[in-house]
Amino acid sequence: MADPAPLTPPIAATRPHQSVHHGRIIDDPWAWLRDPNYPDVNDGQVIAHLEAENRWFEAQMAPHQPLIDSLFEEMKARLNEDESSVPYRDGGWLYHWAFAPGTQYRRWFRAAVDGGAAVCILDENAQAHGKDFFRLGALVVSPDGMKLAWTCDDSGAERFTLRIRDLATGQDSATVIPGLLGGVVWSAQSDAVLYGLVNDHWRIDRIMRHRLGDDPAQDRLVYQETDERFQAGVGRTQSRRFLTLSTGNHETSECWLIPADDVDAAPILVSPRVDGRQYEVEEHDNTLFIRTNDAHVNFRIVTASLDAPGVWQEWLAGSERIYLQDITCFADQMVLQGREQGLDQIWITGYAAPDLAPIAFPEASYTAGLGSNPEYRVGTLRIGYQSMVTPATVFDYDLATGALDTLKVQTIPSGYDARQYRTERVMIEARDGKMIPASIVYRTDYPKDGSQPLHLYGYGAYGIAIPPGFSTVRLSLLDRGFAYAIAHIRGGDDLGYQYYLDGKLEKRTNSFNDFVDVTKGLIARGFGAAGKVSISGGSAGGELMGAVINQAPALYGAVVAHVPFVDVLNTMLDASLPLTPGEWPEWGNPIEDAAAFDLIRSYSPYDNVTAQAYPPMLVTAGLHDPRVTYWEPAKWVAKLRVTKTDDNALLLKTNMAAGHGGKSGRYESLHEDAEEQAFILTQLAG
Repeated sequence: MADPAPLTPPIAATRPHQSVHHGRIIDDPWAWLRDPNYPDVNDGQVIAHLEAENRWFEAQMAPHQPLIDSLFEEMKARLNEDESSVPYRDGGWLYHWAFAPGTQYRRWFRAAVDGGAAVCILDENAQAHGKDFFRLGALVVSPDGMKLAWTCDDSGAERFTLRIRDLATGQDSATVIPGLLGGVVWSAQSDAVLYGLVNDHWRIDRIMRHRLGDDPAQDRLVYQETDERFQAGVGRTQSRRFLTLSTGNHETSECWLIPADDVDAAPILVSPRVDGRQYEVEEHDNTLFIRTNDAHVNFRIVTASLDAPGVWQEWLAGSERIYLQDITCFADQMVLQGREQGLDQIWITGYAAPDLAPIAFPEASYTAGLGSNPEYRVGTLRIGYQSMVTPATVFDYDLATGALDTLKVQTIPSGYDARQYRTERVMIEARDGKMIPASIVYRTDYPKDGSQPLHLYGYGAYGIAIPPGFSTVRLSLLDRGFAYAIAHIRGGDDLGYQYYLDGKLEKRTNSFNDFVDVTKGLIARGFGAAGKVSISGGSAGGELMGAVINQAPALYGAVVAHVPFVDVLNTMLDASLPLTPGEWPEWGNPIEDAAAFDLIRSYSPYDNVTAQAYPPMLVTAGLHDPRVTYWEPAKWVAKLRVTKTDDNALLLKTNMAAGHGGKSGRYESLHEDAEEQAFILTQLAG
């Protein structure tokens, strides 16, 4: 017989726990929720508490199961069951992926350019069979087209396993290399791969070379990063002449080059690391093209010779107007990506001198970027495009004529009429006078009189901008009378790199203030009303959720915080945790800096829970999450339960077989979307 539904929420026990830093005392009575054996989580009392929270979540959501089911079915009906990608060419092959109806994961195919049937080279469904979680990482075909290097994670802990497949037979070799993170790159001769290994602190500190046929125990160490603040990775130039080895943190980087045809050669250092300087390297016709922030916050492009890679000459100056984010060197043209006044741009230029020609797109607000363009000599560019009302679109851009050829527009089987929706971008003044953009989508019959609800999403960290893209899931809210908005707050790099800098370290609270001020600005424009605004964010965006409800709880009628980074102070004080030393450039180092300690303590959501009314909240966690450890949301919810003064819903759902990204299959993920929206709809309906 199943256990009866709980009648009251679980209350976590408190146990005395104190620490002292800079003469300040931290009381943390829920510190015991961190399993001392982490990353193994097997403490019986910890597991029991998380399972009790899950039972409470299930009991509270059970009355809404018909709504969850209805939302799931309509979301599923918008999915193309046999969705597939547009094939792209790489050498003598055309590659694409496809779903089969009813399946959770992709199958990957290739077909010969000169004809013949497509052959499946990897079926994710077969690899995921019998597993609670599966995520494909790298998928890289060798230059000779005969072998496939692929990695997967089957726990959610983001430690991937490398396998090598013979594409003639479809069989994997006996070689299995665990503990990877990041990319995999092939030697030019297709006889070796370079990859990165993570250490116990979930940091890629070693780049290894594996030669096919050798025992992985004999793999050669190519590079070891000894600075605990830095993380390494591998890639390659577009020309494929060089493999790239990069290392860095959130503000400093360093790059090395390795000849692709001699992977055992000593790596060539481009330029030694300089604190605060970032750069990345491309190569064309024996000239290095380097994107760097050494002279301008929005980056510039310099050139260098292979003989003297550290001697830089300016090729394109930095600009207040143009924010340069990426550089790709094709055989005949260079392609730059970035933003101009917050709007995505793709520029084409020759190599003799910079002459940036932007690709013109059909809407005033959109998101666009390069798609799969693996070859060096190209006549067209594959481009991805969408807006908040335009489904995902794939273009080929003709480099000779400038014409955009539409190859595919995302289909929505249950139907979609873009004319029924409207999108706009508004600028809202924050409390310090800074103008903050917000992108909004709503049905054309949405009344801007405060009578209808608004959902607002935000992130605001790590220089990650949230693009104004399309979502079929979002339509379920729009068709139920919501407007949906994205707050492009500081901490993201939406308006340039300085915009990111203005939301980190000592300026971190700008992100939280921006979100609250955007909320008020949208309400003033008739979108929602106080108490009729639902909000959501994940990871650092979950920290945002915690901070804004501490600051202005009455504004919000429902909150969804996914894997929220809410125990900021304790995490940044613990150098033994995964990633913490590498995170200090983003948040500050409270171990060494008393001012950083005081600032983080002043906004850390867990530390600032107070005896006040909070809006209804749904919080998620992943037991195997290496980025935001499960105990952060668990401790936060435990403290909220005994501190807040209201009777509003407070639910914690821990995925016991997943990590930072939640469940992995497309239908499992969609079911979690349905749960989230059901929570929002039922809370705002009250």
